[in-house]
Amino acid sequence: MNRIQLALNVDDLETSIAFYGKLFDAVPAKIRPGYANFAIAEPPLKLVLIENPGHGGSINHLGVEVGDVDTVDAIQSRLTTDGLASSDERGVTCCYAKQDKFWVEGTPDGERWEVYTVLADAPVAPAPVVDGEPCCA
Repeated sequence: MNRIQLALNVDDLETSIAFYGKLFDAVPAKIRPGYANFAIAEPPLKLVLIENPGHGGSINHLGVEVGDVDTVDAIQSRLTTDGLASSDERGVTCCYAKQDKFWVEGTPDGERWEVYTVLADAPVAPAPVVDGEPCCA
């Protein structure tokens, strides 16, 4: 399944989980310290909440979650052909999941977009640095 990912900075994780649970009539797919995500079927959305006090209400990053590595590769190849640069990350652990992904570079307004697939769950979330910032900071 392909779906858009919206990663939000939130001031208080528990309050945000309660609100978004009601808004989407859903329960989190994953909760970890300072982190939660919802895998919402309709509309197809991966909603990621990252506790970042003082920055609540802002976008952390955006993404497209795809079903497999071949799809990641196909999208990256298409974007390269269309003249968009990207930075590749394979086998990284970020947001409590092992992932293969790339980050689109040069967005007009500086927002961070990733295209990724989840390879496996991870009990911890070491955050690789992307463009000088941790993936889920």
